[in-house]
Amino acid sequence: MKKVDGHSSLIRDENTNAILNTDSGEYNNYLQRRAKRQQGTYRIDNMENDLKSLKDDINEIKTLLKALSNG
Repeated sequence: MKKVDGHSSLIRDENTNAILNTDSGEYNNYLQRRAKRQQGTYRIDNMENDLKSLKDDINEIKTLLKALSNG
């Protein structure tokens, strides 16, 4: 494997011609950023589900109130 000119932590795989980063600190930072992004996506999904549930509950309450007022 050959070093990439001007980049001390990058090497080129001669078999695949891919450029690889050998800096484990940067890789760990990437993993942390990815985990935070996934956690944010999970939170948004939960909030969307909660909001849908609240809307369904409100619609059910409205239906019951209309039935009571008409009954």
